Amino acid sequence: MTLPLNPNRAYRRLEIDLVFKALKVSMHKEACIRGNGVALYEDLYTGETLRGGDPYDYDHIRSAEEIFSKYKKCLTDKEIAAVVNCRENVGVTLSSINKSKGKKRMEEWLSNSSNIDTYNIDLKVTLLSLKRADNGIEMGVKQFSKVIK
Repeated sequence: MTLPLNPNRAYRRLEIDLVFKALKVSMHKEACIRGNGVALYEDLYTGETLRGGDPYDYDHIRSAEEIFSKYKKCLTDKEIAAVVNCRENVGVTLSSINKSKGKKRMEEWLSNSSNIDTYNIDLKVTLLSLKRADNGIEMGVKQFSKVIK
């Protein structure tokens, strides 16, 4: 028997962080293989190459809190953790970009044009990352729920 979901439940990161930690380990292993022993990534927003030792962060393109808030009425915390951490929604970016962006949606952060210049943002790369994340999230939600209102 499945308990009904509480649509008013508070945002918690426990399940999200457990899945995120495992995903980061997996991504790091893949990056080390690509870089012949040194982690090798492509920045989500600049398209530039990042290597192990560079100041980078793993980033949820669409924030965990945003996804939780949107789907808490129809998905469990465990299902939300899987959706938040779908491979399409997680990538690597410079720490300075991640810290500047904070919890803002990327579209909001980009509306300040000085961010584009200051952080050398490639809009084509960024928009592709956003589209890929949105598609991955949508596919993940469909896996768990037949009807999304």
